Amino acid sequence: MRKWLRIVLLVGISGVLLAFLLAQMLPHWRSTSSGIVVDVDDPALVERGEYIARTADCMACHTTLGGEEFAGGLPMLTPLGAIYSTNITPDVETGIGSYTFDEFNNAIKHGVRKDGSALYPAMPFPSYQIMPDEDVAAMYAYFMSAVEPVRRANQPSELPPVLNWRWPLAYWQLLFAPKRSFVPETDDPVLTRGQYLVEGPGHCGSCHTGRGIGFQEVALSHSESGEYLSGAIIDGWRAKSLRGEHRGLGTWTTEELVDFFRTGRTDTTAAFGAMAEVIEHSTQYMTGEDLHAMAAYLKTLSPAPGREVTLPAKQNLTTQKLLDGEYDSRGALLYVEYCQVCHRADGKGVPRIFPALAGNSAVYSRYPDSVLQITMGGGRMPDTPHDRMAFSMPAFHMLADEDIAEVVNFIRNSWTNEAAEVTVDDVVAMRHFLSRKPRVGTDLPPHLPVPSTTQGANHE
Repeated sequence: MRKWLRIVLLVGISGVLLAFLLAQMLPHWRSTSSGIVVDVDDPALVERGEYIARTADCMACHTTLGGEEFAGGLPMLTPLGAIYSTNITPDVETGIGSYTFDEFNNAIKHGVRKDGSALYPAMPFPSYQIMPDEDVAAMYAYFMSAVEPVRRANQPSELPPVLNWRWPLAYWQLLFAPKRSFVPETDDPVLTRGQYLVEGPGHCGSCHTGRGIGFQEVALSHSESGEYLSGAIIDGWRAKSLRGEHRGLGTWTTEELVDFFRTGRTDTTAAFGAMAEVIEHSTQYMTGEDLHAMAAYLKTLSPAPGREVTLPAKQNLTTQKLLDGEYDSRGALLYVEYCQVCHRADGKGVPRIFPALAGNSAVYSRYPDSVLQITMGGGRMPDTPHDRMAFSMPAFHMLADEDIAEVVNFIRNSWTNEAAEVTVDDVVAMRHFLSRKPRVGTDLPPHLPVPSTTQGANHE
């Protein structure tokens, strides 16, 4: 028995060692040499690079809340623990100041660091891979010449031992991030531009496409699968489907999408959470032509498989009951007490100030994560010069778990809304998630002790 145990142990160690050695070679296979010489002092190239960096939304992930631009440190919660974005300022010691263009290009497009190790798939290099080297060269000129260097050491991940090893990521890249190029779906130049921005630098699929068992996007383009851009849960928010079903973009017009990308709001809805940061740091700076191209392309996407194109008609009985003071449920009473002053009895809010709750597909989504998170944690609209001031939603974390479930269910199933019921367990799970989430810039104080049970709570 001991002899066989020694053999098994030896074979196991040899296998791990062989896998480790092979993993050191895989990044070199992924890396490329462009032959491009970048003039980082060319003003036109730098200006173009700034615009491309905006379309790629680099700032949102590489700037922590309250931190210096591009200096990293933003925590990204994963089921295994938090990882932190890196410093991409041109500081030589702690940033990317010592990167050559090819090293920068390989990190952006192929997920390979300067030292040859693999980047975590939180970096959307599977999407950036279709970007032309010339566009990445412009970004390189911008980061090296126009971004202020910041001396800030990168923060190690909070992944548990063994799972924080980087070398196995080379196999993840081999399996889930094969080399690919951009393949237009149409000859229409507007739709092709929109497809490229959505699929490539905009990396919309990183949030709006579901993940597989290896945390890989289940599809990187519409041609691969109808699951592309069909919605996902990210950072506790429901990133809605961007396809043509009713709970996706089926009820949106192209003009509403352009308005939303530019200002972060329409007459009925507003961006909160991660999408607010996308608009604040990225899409509000994009040209009208590019915004129209993205919107036009998204409107070509068919409904996701098995999703409702329309919902059954439902008569609105809620508005008159609230106006008449007929509160026939605990949820109705809570809505009047905490929500109606802004969102109104008819649930339509105030255009471009307080979002509508009635007829808002973000509210009656199949998954209640976004409604629960903004109810309990609060949030704010993106700050843009294209509209009025950025309004905030206060946090109602002080409410009992049962009360949050009651009012959320009332909102998701009143007026013409129809959605699955939220349970107290859903509320408890979101409260636990929020207890681990950074609070900077929200109405919910850090390390707030919140109840996990509400038995005997005072409802006065």
